[in-house]
Amino acid sequence: MTGHAVVIVGGGPTGLMLAGELALAGVDVAIVERRASRDVAGARAGGLHSRTIEVLDQRGIADRFLSQGQVAQVAGFASTRLDISDFPTRHPYGLGLWQTHIERILAGWVDELAVTTYRGLEVTGIAQDDAGVDVELSGGRLLRAEYVAGCDGGRSLVRKAAGIDFPGWDPTTSNLIAEVEMAEEPELGVHHNAFGIHSFGRLEYEIRDGKVVYKDAGPMRVMVTEEHVGCTGEPSLRDLSEALIAVCGTDYGIHNPTWISRFTDMTRQAAAYRDRRVLLAGDAAHVHYPVGGQGLNIGVQDAVNLGWKLAGVVNHAAPESLLDTYHAERHPVAARVLRNTMAQVALGRPDSRSKAAGETISELLSIDEPRKRFAAMQSGLDIHYDLGPGHPLLGRRMPDFDLVTAGGPIRVFTLLHQARPVLLNLGEPGCFDTTPRPDRIQLIDAQYRGPWELPALGEVAAPTAVLIRPDGYVAWVGNQTQQGLAAALTTWFGPKPVS
Repeated sequence: MTGHAVVIVGGGPTGLMLAGELALAGVDVAIVERRASRDVAGARAGGLHSRTIEVLDQRGIADRFLSQGQVAQVAGFASTRLDISDFPTRHPYGLGLWQTHIERILAGWVDELAVTTYRGLEVTGIAQDDAGVDVELSGGRLLRAEYVAGCDGGRSLVRKAAGIDFPGWDPTTSNLIAEVEMAEEPELGVHHNAFGIHSFGRLEYEIRDGKVVYKDAGPMRVMVTEEHVGCTGEPSLRDLSEALIAVCGTDYGIHNPTWISRFTDMTRQAAAYRDRRVLLAGDAAHVHYPVGGQGLNIGVQDAVNLGWKLAGVVNHAAPESLLDTYHAERHPVAARVLRNTMAQVALGRPDSRSKAAGETISELLSIDEPRKRFAAMQSGLDIHYDLGPGHPLLGRRMPDFDLVTAGGPIRVFTLLHQARPVLLNLGEPGCFDTTPRPDRIQLIDAQYRGPWELPALGEVAAPTAVLIRPDGYVAWVGNQTQQGLAAALTTWFGPKPVS
């Protein structure tokens, strides 16, 4: 039997990100992925939101993605685009990039770290006890882990085997999506009619001045709303043809499909993100209609929230109770995404009343304050973990300021490249030198003289010190005092080891 500290089931973006986070902390981590290759079959996510780009920037790998994708304003609510170009972030935009490329780039980063991958094998069962988890693989192989992370999608075997409930709402609408060749070319773009939403576009495209411009040739990507909900089997070319004829009056001579898939607005969330030594992240923990492209993004952010906490427990640097904060912080984030996607589905229905409601919301979002609030929500820039009362920064993302230190200028995010926490002193140099803290916490004396501004909130009072977690969120804020610092250090990073 082969042993690892952590086994991750599923090698998609969430699993890859979690593996990277754990490897940075020196954890023996392995991924089990049933796909024999890294190819992604079918249409998956098509881009990254601003906060996810920030998360990647915190690890020093954002440029790998930015060099391969197309920067654009991707945030939106229902049919209303939301411009975040005036937001206080180094990345006031999203990135158009298909999931196959996102996975390839993430896998390249993970390959540089100490991560074992079991490819072409499927997990067939798990059994946990007080000391660890047995992971059964296809072919009879058995792995042993201290912890297992289920990143294996909406039909998660890990979630089911752990007995974690997955309550929610059944689908009310169904869509077919495919990559095909066509004898006749339809009008490209997104269209609305009495059936719902459908769209046509070539696989290859560019974004010019915020608009999608498709190439003149190549396979066509099709999305069409089905007339009826209820089909659960694998869709066929005939299903797609019939759906197109019902919606458009013709199937445009579709042929040679590369793939055909179906998605619905089924909306569910795991009742618990943790059952003892089993944890869930990404689609294994939450599924929803893909409007707004939020699923992949919150999955990656799940991984970054969980990674350093799980590493702290595995490395005996933090109490096991730290893992409970993963559910406490990330469950409300996904619950809000489920709520906003259900609202967008309702606003997008083809009946006249839903259309009127959508037009009213669109008018509301043209006002600056609602626009900023919804855009911050959709882009992930307004996430706030409830760490108690205090400064507005507490529990929010740390801005990526340009700092001045004795060793020269440095960005805040550069300090997070190795996923180590930072005690950033912006007051009198040396005043934290004798403060007891775990060795892995970086103490940085620096100066920053610019404004402190948060998306949707605006300017906040400048603190004299902040404790930044490895995921980039602020765990403590100082104002000419160290009150509460010792408690924050112990809560998040364990007591200072006795020498």
